[in-house]
Formats: sequence, structure tokens, C-alpha cells
Amino acid sequence: MRQTAVVVAPGRGTYNKDELGYLSRRHANKAALISSFDTYREAQGQESLSALDGAGRYTLSKHTRGDNASALIYGCAFADYQSIDQDAYEIVGVTGNSMGWYIALACAGVLDAMDGLRVVNTMGTLMQQHLIGGQLIYPFMDEDWHDIPGRRDQIMAKVAEIDARAEHVLALSIDLGGMLVLAGNEAGLSAFEAQMPVVQGRFPMRLGNHAGFHTSLQDPVAALGQQALPADMFHQPQVPLIDGRGGVWYPQASDLNALWDYTLGHQVTKPYDFTAAIDMAARELMPDVFIVLGPGNTLGGAVAQSLIRTGWCGWSDKTGFKASEAERKRLISMGA
Repeated sequence: MRQTAVVVAPGRGTYNKDELGYLSRRHANKAALISSFDTYREAQGQESLSALDGAGRYTLSKHTRGDNASALIYGCAFADYQSIDQDAYEIVGVTGNSMGWYIALACAGVLDAMDGLRVVNTMGTLMQQHLIGGQLIYPFMDEDWHDIPGRRDQIMAKVAEIDARAEHVLALSIDLGGMLVLAGNEAGLSAFEAQMPVVQGRFPMRLGNHAGFHTSLQDPVAALGQQALPADMFHQPQVPLIDGRGGVWYPQASDLNALWDYTLGHQVTKPYDFTAAIDMAARELMPDVFIVLGPGNTLGGAVAQSLIRTGWCGWSDKTGFKASEAERKRLISMGA
């Protein structure tokens, strides 16, 4: 009997040093698909995915650039999606984190494989060309994934205080499980880093080669994306698709112009609530398992934290989650 599954697509920052060679190691049997992606990239005057993935060494300046990282992650994640055993899993919904929304669109059939790459590559290139603002990440859960009472409110109060200062921009970018991803200009990010205590030995953590995603800083990028990517690329989803507000787009019932407008408007310039997307998936679609696409497995923690906040399967902390997973696997990370 097949298990029902919600598939979760990753965002930027998931193709790291350990993922070098991911495409060639895991998807050598998808040569035609990868070759088509390579041809598209080369036609844009960009390095192919095969060349990036097959590089002799991982280079931060090359592999984390938006115009390279976005397409690489799309290629890996979409190939992972095609590798899911349909005899073992019935996919009842798809969602994603941040850039993973574009990947989710392709997985759900709203975009075909090449148009999915076109959207990802176009938006990733525009972000890199303009590189407006930046991002950092800061937790409001402790290391065992318990909510710290009042911490989230304290963080958001500090964000509002800094954003109100002259020449400072700081805002919520992504609600990511037990973390908040913040975006702003250099003055806003630096002020937060200077005034918030270092926790868990590494936060606040600046995210390299990331722009101020999901804030009004990206208004110019959204406008350019709308000019470059027509609405007729979009088709009815084949499975329910959950967006970064927790909204559900159902097969044969979705307004495609509204879906295009959300994708290249609200989704680019307003906060992305990944936690709400996972919460809605758990409550509305009630899957047996969540499957997180690769590359990498960094998103697995955020999915687990989001499900803990939802109270899924009785999970309440990291210890309980691990004990539950040892008995029965409910969170599958393909990139692990």
C-alpha cells in the first residue's frame, strides 16, 4: 500500500561543498534532462549545470552566486522529484521554501521542466545582477527545538526598532521553522548583528551572496521578472500546491493569472511563511510522510521544527522527534 506524501522543495543555500557532484552521482540516468538544462544555460551565455556540478572543487564565489546556485538547486531538486518511487508514494501535495516555490511549481506541473528552469534562472540572474540588500538568520527556538518564551516577539520588536531608524532597512524575510530569516540593507543588518546576543555559537549568521529576498527591496526585481516571464507559461497544477502564505492552489480550480501574479509579485516582495505552508500541508492534506528534495538536507530541520510547532504526530522537541523517527520514518530527506 502506498504512503501519501507531501513533497518539499528547498531554497537557496542548499548546494554546498558536500553537494559538489550531486547531479552526476545521483542522476546519471537523467542525461537527456540534464543535457537540455545545459543547452539552455549555454544559450544564455552561462556555465552549464554539468560543468558547475562537475567542477574540480567547490568555490564560494562561483557556486553560491544567484545565477548559478538557483539553477543548480533546481536541477538537483527537480531530478530528485522525478526519482520518487510512485509505486511507494502517492504525492498529495507540493510546497517549497523561498526559491523552492519555483521548484514546487515545476514539480506540481504548473511549469514544465524547461519553463521551471527558465523561471528559476531568470529570477536568480536578476537577483544576482541587482543584489539589493542581504539576509541573516536568527533562532527563536533553543537547541532542543523548544520555543523560548517571548523570544520571537523580542526579535521582531528589535527588527521594527531598527527599521524605523533613518537609512536603516530591516524586515522579516522568511518564517523558517524555529528560525527567522531577516532581510535588509547593510545598515539594518549590521545594527541587528551588533545589538543581538550571539546564540548557539553562530547566530546571527549572515547568508553569503543572498539579497534582501521577500521584502520591498525586491520591488525592482519583481517588475523585471514580470516583464520577462509571461503568464501563459502557467498551467493548472496536477496536485495541490501550497504557497508561502499557507494558501492552497488546487488542480482544475486555480486562477492562473492570480498564480502568476503571486509568484512574481507577493512571493518576491512580501515575507515567505514557510512554517504556515508546512502547517497547512499537515492539516489540510494529512500526509503519511513529508519528502524533502535535495540537494543537501539542511531544510529537514526547518520542516521538523515547523511540524513541532504544528504538533504533528505529537512531536514537541528535537529529542522526541528523533525518538519517533527511529521507530517510524515520517520525514524523508532525499539529499541526506
